[in-house]
Amino acid sequence: MRELKIPKARVAVLIGTKGTTKRFLEKKLGVKLTISTDGDIMLEGPELKTFLAEPVVKAVGRGFNPKVAVNLANEAYRFELLDIQHFTGKSKKNFVRIKARMIGTGGKARKTIEILTRTDIIIYGKTVGIIGKVEDALIARAAVEKLLGGAPHGNVYKYIEEEIKKKRW
Repeated sequence: MRELKIPKARVAVLIGTKGTTKRFLEKKLGVKLTISTDGDIMLEGPELKTFLAEPVVKAVGRGFNPKVAVNLANEAYRFELLDIQHFTGKSKKNFVRIKARMIGTGGKARKTIEILTRTDIIIYGKTVGIIGKVEDALIARAAVEKLLGGAPHGNVYKYIEEEIKKKRW
């Protein structure tokens, strides 16, 4: 049995309409989910299955669609979580500016990194979440770190393209 907590605002997403998402996740993951309205989640089942289900529930809690998050039950996929405040310090003005850099105009920067790395990226609250195949997620994480660190967008996209070329050879 494992216990974890997700934001209250994400509880409804985890349950889904009339419990459809909860049943979908229980069937796919092979565990029983007990969900409280406060965001306390209990995972019950065999130890390995609860271990594999934990990042899936955490990813839903960090803003991912459950159908994307369920990929984490496959060991070929990885979940990365970056704290934007690690790059901005305590300055609220800096935080807003850097978060906006990560999103880009109309979500273009985030979408471009997603397309180039074949990952899913969510910016939720003070975090950036990445789900993708292990190598792709690591490239996306490095790119996001560069972007949050102040690197120009073009240089970050070029870095991704070079890393992908290396991976293919």
